[in-house]
Amino acid sequence: MARCEICGKGTSFGHNVSHSNKKTRRVWKPNVQKKRVLINGINKSINICTKCLKAGKIEEYVKKVLTKV
Repeated sequence: MARCEICGKGTSFGHNVSHSNKKTRRVWKPNVQKKRVLINGINKSINICTKCLKAGKIEEYVKKVLTKV
């Protein structure tokens, strides 16, 4: 599964615990979307979680990438 390129959020693992305390493995997957971003005139596709998308962290990511170049 994809990982958020901004915050690094990825798949988490744990247990389903029943009433009888029987444990089975389970997975939590973040809501990661592919979005297209314009960096230096080049369209680049990035994976971003919806939490970062809603917070508007794409602009911060683009600025960080532009200062790195």
